[in-house]
Amino acid sequence: MKLLLFGTIFLIVFSLLNLYIIKRFINKLHIAEKYKHYFKIFLIINFIGMVGYIYARYNPAMPNWLYLLLSLPIGVIFLTFSTAVIYDVLQLFIGKAPLSNERRDVLKKGLDYFSVATALGLSSRAMYEAKFIELEKVDIRIKNLKESYAIVQLSDIHIGGIIDQAFIKEMVKRTNALRPDLVVITGDLVDIALEYALPALNELKSLQSTYGTYFIVGNHEYLHDFEEIIVTVNKLGIKTLENENVYIGDREKGFNLAGVYDHFGYRVEHHEPDLDKALLGCDKNSPTILLAHQPRFINEIKSGVDLVLSGHTHGGQLYPFRALVKMVQPYLAGLYRHNESTQIYVSKGTGFWGPPMRLGASSEIAYITIS
Repeated sequence: MKLLLFGTIFLIVFSLLNLYIIKRFINKLHIAEKYKHYFKIFLIINFIGMVGYIYARYNPAMPNWLYLLLSLPIGVIFLTFSTAVIYDVLQLFIGKAPLSNERRDVLKKGLDYFSVATALGLSSRAMYEAKFIELEKVDIRIKNLKESYAIVQLSDIHIGGIIDQAFIKEMVKRTNALRPDLVVITGDLVDIALEYALPALNELKSLQSTYGTYFIVGNHEYLHDFEEIIVTVNKLGIKTLENENVYIGDREKGFNLAGVYDHFGYRVEHHEPDLDKALLGCDKNSPTILLAHQPRFINEIKSGVDLVLSGHTHGGQLYPFRALVKMVQPYLAGLYRHNESTQIYVSKGTGFWGPPMRLGASSEIAYITIS
């Protein structure tokens, strides 16, 4: 039932985007009708690809190369739609500008070629950027911390489809090379039926750090085998923080590490985040770091937390999405000072959701030094 509802909404939205592109962009181009026809055929093929993507999301046995081809149309359509909106606005300005007809025609044709090149260029650039995971080095000063610690934050990996065993193996290798004191995974680790995720998850056994690896659930875990995911992750030697805390480091020289369930728990009315429970028993003389998947959870913190590590936003993933994300989340990517006592670092994510495309928001492994 959920799949049917998701698929219906998905297809309606992208049908409307396609319709807008055809009516307000392709039909207005100053090119031969046969080329407009080719563009429309491309959009139809693209739409069929998106239908296939919905099927692929819930049929993980599909080969990676086919999953790749089926996932790309989502990003291509969104970037083309964004270009079409800008084209529409500029067309309006050119039409209203006090210009001669000859000058106006020249500008319109120039805008046509520029807009088509932009749509193609943005899609190509987005696919290129998604191929690389950057090492993001961050230094954070925390009051009353007696020793420095190196933390590697992994987030929004989204195991499934292209994010497979080979991807996780390489991610683990790069993480271990950093020799961290601690590894934290801040949600959205699994985005597929658990049985298909197991080969990739098993690679996480090889993560190495002084004080171990800790995990919190994200909103996507609620969409799959929630409790089974937690059990499986714990069996890998990774501790899931379920509204609870642990102490990291030597007594009086370390810090409290707490973790809460995701904000999505409020919506589905199970496994809801409980900050009071998560902070219960924390050493009052040591600083506290909280793992909370969505940045907006910071609005529930009144005191007692020095640093929040979050993810969820993907940094917008594709640049135009940044504005939409900012409407829901108070922070998008990077380090922020929320108030006098609390800072927050938001990861752009180590994997990606949907198409293997990123624009202006590279994937990252965050190497955080707290001191």
